[in-house]
Parts: sequence; C-alpha cells; structure tokens
Amino acid sequence: MRKTLRWLLSLVVLMGGAGTTASAATAAEPAIGSPTASQDVASRDIKDRILAIPGMSLIEEKPYPGYRYLVLNYTQPVDHRRPSKGTFKQRITVLHKDTTRPTVFYTSGYHVGTTPRRREPTQIVDGNQVDLEYRFFSPSRPDPADWSKLDIWQAASDQHRVFTALKKIYGKKWIATGGSKGGMTATYYERFYPRDMDGVVAYVAPNDVNNNEDSAYDRFFEKVGTAECRDKLNAVQREALVRRDSLEALYTEYAADNGHTFKTIGSLDKAFEAVVLDYAWAFWQYSLVSDCASVPVAATASDQEIWDSVDAISGFSFYTDQGLEPYTPYYYQAGTELGAPAIELPHLKGLSRYGYQAPRNFVPREIPMRFKPWVMDDVDGWVRHHARQMLFVYGENDPWGAEPFRLGKGARDSYVFTAPGANHGANVAGLKADQRAKATARILEWAGVAPAAVQEDPAKAKRLTKPDTKLDKQDIEREPMLRP
Repeated sequence: MRKTLRWLLSLVVLMGGAGTTASAATAAEPAIGSPTASQDVASRDIKDRILAIPGMSLIEEKPYPGYRYLVLNYTQPVDHRRPSKGTFKQRITVLHKDTTRPTVFYTSGYHVGTTPRRREPTQIVDGNQVDLEYRFFSPSRPDPADWSKLDIWQAASDQHRVFTALKKIYGKKWIATGGSKGGMTATYYERFYPRDMDGVVAYVAPNDVNNNEDSAYDRFFEKVGTAECRDKLNAVQREALVRRDSLEALYTEYAADNGHTFKTIGSLDKAFEAVVLDYAWAFWQYSLVSDCASVPVAATASDQEIWDSVDAISGFSFYTDQGLEPYTPYYYQAGTELGAPAIELPHLKGLSRYGYQAPRNFVPREIPMRFKPWVMDDVDGWVRHHARQMLFVYGENDPWGAEPFRLGKGARDSYVFTAPGANHGANVAGLKADQRAKATARILEWAGVAPAAVQEDPAKAKRLTKPDTKLDKQDIEREPMLRP
C-alpha cells in the first residue's frame, strides 16, 4: 500500500500543478490530530517522507555509513512575490542523521556539491545537514533566465521555503551556516527571515557596505604577513607585467591548446592583467605565510617560473569565457547588490593598463545590470542593531576580512571572532582556546544539544562527533574575485 501511494504521489508531481500535488500529499497522510498520525509518519522511511513534500523529487541517493544522503530537486517560484509566474528546479542535498537531532542549513552561495560532506557546525552538533544550491547557478537556473530575479531577497526566500517544507520532518533546532558568499547568504537569510533559524554561523563573510570606499583593503595589504613575503609577491606581479609580451605569448598558446576564448572580458590582454592583479590577493586568500617559500624570486625567475607561479595561485583559465561562465550569477550580484573591493596597487603604477576591472566586464553584455547601493547598507544596519545568536568567524590573513560584519549595541548573544594566522578557510577550530570554547558552547546551546557539563562550564565545550576524514573533508574551490 505504501509503495502504491508513493507511486501515485510521483505521478501527480510529474503531471504538475502545485495545488494538485499538495492535495495528493495531504491525502497520503493520516488526518492531523488522529491517534495514529504521528506514529505512522515517524515510522515511514525518511526518503518517502521527504519525497512526499509537494514539489520534491529524487535525483539520486548515495550510501554513507551512519547517514542517508539524498540529492534532490525542489520546485521553486522564479519570483516569490508572484509565484504564478513560473517555476524552476533547485538542487538540494540532505545528509540525514536522525529527526531527533538538530539540523544545519548550509549554502556555499554557489553550486551545491553532491558528495557527502559534514560542515563544521554539523560536526559540532552531530546533526542533519541540508545543502542548498544558490539560484541561477546551473542547473538551478530558470529557463529563460530573468536575471532581475537574482537578488538576495529572492535567494533568502528560497531558503525560507525549503526550511518551511523540511521543518515538518526535522522539527528540532536549526542552524544556518556558510563560508564566504555562503556566509553572506546565511546572514542575508537571517536578516529577511529572522524567525526561521535558532542560530547563524557565518564564516569569512565580506561586508562591503560602501562600494566606493575600499581603503581598508589597502591597509590590509600594507600589513598582512611579513614584509619579506609581501615584497616577493609584489615583485612577481610587477615582473609579470614587465614581461607582458613574452608571457602573453605563452597565454596565447595555452588558450589555443585548451579552446579558451575571451569574448566576455574583451581580450586576452585584459584577461592576462586580471589574472596577474589577482596574484597577491589570491595568495593570501588561500595560502599561509609559510607558503611564501614557494614564491619565486622575480628578478632571477624564468618566464616559465613566473607563469607557473601566477597560474598556480591565480589561474590563467579563470577569466576566459569558459572560466567565467559558471560564475556569471556571482559577478551579476557583485555588480548589482553585493559590491566589490578595489585596491590601489601602487607598485604596479605605469604597468597596469586596466586596474581592477568592474563586474560588468565579467558578465555577458546582453545581461543588464544596475547597482543598488542601499542593499548592503540595509543588511549592515540590521546586523549591527538586531543580530540575535549570530557568530562571525574571520581569518587574520584573509583579505576578505578587511571589511567584516560588526556588532552594535542592539546585538544580543552574537560574536565576531578572528582566527590568528588563518586564511579564507578560517573556522572555529582555528580560534584561540577561549574563543573556540565559547563559540562551540554557543553553537551547541543554539542547537539545543549542549551537555549539562557545557551549560555549567562553557570551557568544556567540544564537538559531539568523532572526526571522519572523508565526511569532514572540505573541498576548496577557487572562488572568483569580486571587483568594483
């Protein structure tokens, strides 16, 4: 009987119609308030329960010891203000532990990974984890794509709708989290739907409140790391532009061999300089002071050594059409709402032809863009005055932390911590001991799973799970550089 009902539900979903699907899903459940309702629902397989949600469909299930891992599609409105104006399928994944455990809601702000991974808050609270792909990142993109519907409110509304659907199954506490653009996303979600989550853990989240004032980044690059390391990186950048002709000859050959083109940015020359200008920023974003030993001495390095170092750190494929295309939604948002940093780079004076190029240069011209300067100001003000149970974690040597979120007098039970010597991968585990214990204790408390010993003494706080080298592995993907 259960199998028959499930087949009928699947048929209704395939036939379409949100109202019809909702009715069928309701019919499959015992009447609310009936003596057998909660018992019957709880006994059903978790996959069946999730697939009974109107608009939810299975892509695949992947086994992992101790968990169920589902890759799913969820039908979302293109415009949450006008749900009747079309829908698209948005990918989500569910790492299921137990419905009696808390749930961590993670987004990277980009594509969703489909390999089981357990984010740090999930490791801490021993919970379930829901990952959401950001709208307009393929394949979670409406067709045709109305780019005006790509904004932080629409994305937050995607999260709210997923949460509302899954909260009926995962009824315990929820924590939102994400890193970089994902940390920004978790913050924006909290700003627009502050009653959904029981806590927010935002890692290395940039906060570009005033897009026209970026001197904080210049000050950062004057002091980050050691003077010796800064000088080595600056020298490689300068030498790469001095040797522009010979290195661009290598770039031309590289592009031809790999089928790369430069229609969006405009020319190979513009792409070359953009990669070189990323060099120092990308080094500090993903490397440590100890990695300076691998940076070549510019004055004695060969063209190939300069090329190899810039390629390894910045990536010569990145500003090709093929490299930019997956990140079009990112640059679109940078040029319409998020803003982007600019740095002066005085050591490149007389050598740089374009300076830091605008996001407009990284988005196809047929997509219209207009910047809205009030959007980030609104979020910043809300965090300062209304943050509740929010934790921001930054890395000391991460350029993106130069303009962080800050808390004002109106914030409650919220914190901003910085991990010493850390880069864009900063986390709670990398904090100083007292801050690490404090952050861990608050996350456990927000999730409703703080042991009695931790409630009495936060210094005793530690993660509730044992390390798992595969599940806890963090896949580091080079993120695009936001530009003004």
